[in-house]
Amino acid sequence: MKRLLELSGFLALVQGVLGLVHEFTDLRWGLVRRIGFLDGYEIYASVALLALGFALCAAGSRLSR
Repeated sequence: MKRLLELSGFLALVQGVLGLVHEFTDLRWGLVRRIGFLDGYEIYASVALLALGFALCAAGSRLSR
């Protein structure tokens, strides 16, 4: 369970960073830009993914094996 939380957190962090990179540099990376209903809210979704990633990583690190 610990590894699953940490992996999910890492993937959420990466997608959040890639979403912000896409918004500020116009590089075509990440999944946030491909989700249609998030048009106009990509920055908010990327920041939410960053927060979710940090929370998942923190929860994973608090679990003991």
